Amino acid sequence: MKALVYGGPGKKTLEERPKPQLKDATDALVRITRTTICGTDLHILKGDVPTVAPGTVLGHEGVGIIESVGAGVTTFKPGDRVLISCITSCGKCEFCRKGMYSHCTTGGWQLGHMIDGTQAEYVRVPYADTSLYPIPAGADEEALVMLSDILPTGFECGVLNGKVQPGSTVAIVGAGPVGLAALLTAQFYSPARIIVVDLDDNRLEVAQRFGATDVVNSADGRAAEVVMTLTEGRGVDTAIEAVGIPATFAVCESIVAAGGTIANVGVHGTKVDLHLETLWAHNISITTRLVDTSTTSMLLKTVQAQKLDPSLLITHRFTLDQALDAYETFASAAKSKALKVIISA
Repeated sequence: MKALVYGGPGKKTLEERPKPQLKDATDALVRITRTTICGTDLHILKGDVPTVAPGTVLGHEGVGIIESVGAGVTTFKPGDRVLISCITSCGKCEFCRKGMYSHCTTGGWQLGHMIDGTQAEYVRVPYADTSLYPIPAGADEEALVMLSDILPTGFECGVLNGKVQPGSTVAIVGAGPVGLAALLTAQFYSPARIIVVDLDDNRLEVAQRFGATDVVNSADGRAAEVVMTLTEGRGVDTAIEAVGIPATFAVCESIVAAGGTIANVGVHGTKVDLHLETLWAHNISITTRLVDTSTTSMLLKTVQAQKLDPSLLITHRFTLDQALDAYETFASAAKSKALKVIISA
């Protein structure tokens, strides 16, 4: 089969790999129909995620059709169309019982990390019964790819951890796909103001279309000052960090209001400074999280009810043969105006 393979920092190749086989009774073999590229994949290629071994097939998002299942799989059968969760969960361990599926003792973030992922023609999915979701008849499968990772990530790590409430003020620092996913889902809770901060005017324009009340271009280094002016010096109740670099976390520290929350979503590859000399008496909370995908079923229902349209995030389409071009387009978002790309296998 064709697969996009990580070769070490800065290295990736599209190559022929053996078709995966069922390994455990709880596995399913899924033929990928559509997948995508995540900002986390770019972090892997930068060398920010050293736990990914060279030779690993990248990708942790996608939809497909089940080709075969292990003897222990009871919920799915060959021919079923499924959404693949970016998080693998056994459903039985201590962390799974707490709903912290990302910390499953034998699962968690496996695909495209510890085992071969979804940017291929086929993928082996462990714990299929608790790591796959049936696709409703007539659903837009391209749109549902967004529910593999970025929508639950923006919602759980940003909106829920950030304690967004009706009438509150929210700032989202970073208008990439995950930041925009946080923007879309924050509106479930009717905050009075959502301020989006980014370097890219195109993404800020998209953020306005998606419901941002204010946008701030941070290219001049004055983003924190502008946000404080917009909030009459008070700051924001929720600051969502959706990039994963020291500069954007510093902005969040500068704009969070007394009693507010900094919700970190970004994948950080280098240390950041925590300015306790100014925040020690500020009554703030700082949250971190790897998505658990505990809200995926709910998000599926909101999509079915047409309360949420994930297809808004899709800007480009490629075939698996064009995967290297897809990476180039996604990594050059400022030039290509890419948000999420769809790769059809």
